[in-house]
Amino acid sequence: MAPSAVPVPSTPGLTWRPLGADDVAAWHDAVVAIEAVDAPAERYTPDDLRDELLGGSWKDPEHRSLAAVDETGRVVAFGLVDVRPGDVGTIRAHLWGGVHPDHRRRGTGTALLEWQCARARQLVAEAPGSAPGELVLHVDERMADRTALAQHAGFEVRRYHLVMQRRLTGPAASPLPDVDVPPGLRLVPWSAELDDAVRQAHNEAFADHRGSEPRTSEDWQRWVSGHRDARMDWSFVALVDGAEGADGAAPEVAGYTVAFAFQQDWTDGVEEGWTGLLGTRRAHRRRGVGRALLAASLRAFADAGMDAAGLDVDRENPSGALGLYERLGYAPRQVEVVYGLSVPR
Repeated sequence: MAPSAVPVPSTPGLTWRPLGADDVAAWHDAVVAIEAVDAPAERYTPDDLRDELLGGSWKDPEHRSLAAVDETGRVVAFGLVDVRPGDVGTIRAHLWGGVHPDHRRRGTGTALLEWQCARARQLVAEAPGSAPGELVLHVDERMADRTALAQHAGFEVRRYHLVMQRRLTGPAASPLPDVDVPPGLRLVPWSAELDDAVRQAHNEAFADHRGSEPRTSEDWQRWVSGHRDARMDWSFVALVDGAEGADGAAPEVAGYTVAFAFQQDWTDGVEEGWTGLLGTRRAHRRRGVGRALLAASLRAFADAGMDAAGLDVDRENPSGALGLYERLGYAPRQVEVVYGLSVPR
């Protein structure tokens, strides 16, 4: 059962309180220090942190965030809990946090995760509907301390995500694949007019993917097509010929790809075009739609002068995406473990 109250940790020398917009600079200093030691695949700018805290009508930092601040005002630990609207199959509470390297192995991380889990249980219990609840935690496979922390808290491995890269320049680069569009389809650049049709196609395409839930219009526009790092000029949509529908209805979407340029992740000097989403509706799978879309994005990356292309994928993806990526020259760089903890509602 969800706890009726969630006590804030008590640690000598530290003040625990919610994060606010005024904390972003100090919070980012802590995140940079953590990234310097942990070398994650994904890094955060101050704007990214502001989005994590405030980027959505459902965000509530007063009740969904917690930071430990020392006597000098330095943020030394932080934790967020995010339950997004739109979940129907499973109500998911996503937990994200970190502890400054100078404050590790003092029990701070344990206290923080205990607070996150308790608050997450409350939020899951409060969510509408009767779907089961789950707490979700992502851990880099290399991080033995975080792995132990998650397992001690009762989390179990749900799946593995592979962070993959394909070189576009240099000795490791291979020739770009041809853009072979299947018969009956046409490939077009992404456009604002197609945006919601693509969102709906995404929700259908990912309905059979583990851990995926439908994306609302607000979520999609904030975190996908409207995100400041989205590169819609590198993004493409596969449309069904002759399926425009009546009265100006949007054409039928067979597949899509959405690309990004996360410059904060280019820490090794390699500029990378990132495929954030690639999906094919089930009726159009096994026809080469995904291959054509990804080939189009690879060519767009190369034309823009990118050194590499990157993406991540569930190792057990039911659509066979991993095999496609490997055939197109992608190779794993890092492994992220997705942990889950089922909770009653």
